[in-house]
Amino acid sequence: MGNKIYTIGREFGSGGKDVGEKLAERLGIALYDKELLQRAAKESGFCEEIFENHDEKPTSSFLYSLVMDTYSMNGYSSSPFLDMPLNHKVFLAQFDTIKKIAANESCVIVGRCADYALSDNPDCINIFIHADMDKRVKLVSKRANITENKAKDMIIKNDKQRASYYNYYTSKRWGDSAAYDLTLDAGKLGVDGCVDMILKFREIMDARK
Repeated sequence: MGNKIYTIGREFGSGGKDVGEKLAERLGIALYDKELLQRAAKESGFCEEIFENHDEKPTSSFLYSLVMDTYSMNGYSSSPFLDMPLNHKVFLAQFDTIKKIAANESCVIVGRCADYALSDNPDCINIFIHADMDKRVKLVSKRANITENKAKDMIIKNDKQRASYYNYYTSKRWGDSAAYDLTLDAGKLGVDGCVDMILKFREIMDARK
């Protein structure tokens, strides 16, 4: 068997990253979230700012792409990548990094269409974490120290961005249960409950091989 990979898609404020962190901790493996952007920047030759500005966002303005594209280096600035829009170059660089990480180690990867990048990996379990809006609003309000109305606006904006990014780059629909191996309600199960379910799912899947 190969490396054990877990990808986590998540609604904003659902606790998806918390689930990823706890899962990685329980298994003693690495977690990649923002760390993925740093690694992709280093390996591709793009500056990290480019990845941060395109992080789970489907498109960028034409002028921004034109200016920032001058930072393109290595293989991503040569044919056949030369005429490719910057956001596509960034996605491909990230896509390559995800595949390299999965080939070298067991890990948990949060967001960034990792499930799509690893769709042909039989040892990858794709998870989506969600929760009721009221629970997400309370969590975001508390963590960001903002009003519940502002928290709700932030949730709607971020969910829309994540859905647009995922739907733009993959052949699936963000949050659609058919796109994942496992969808879990963190509002009902809690972080530890979600981790328990994921580990049980892995146990069942491994037993069937």
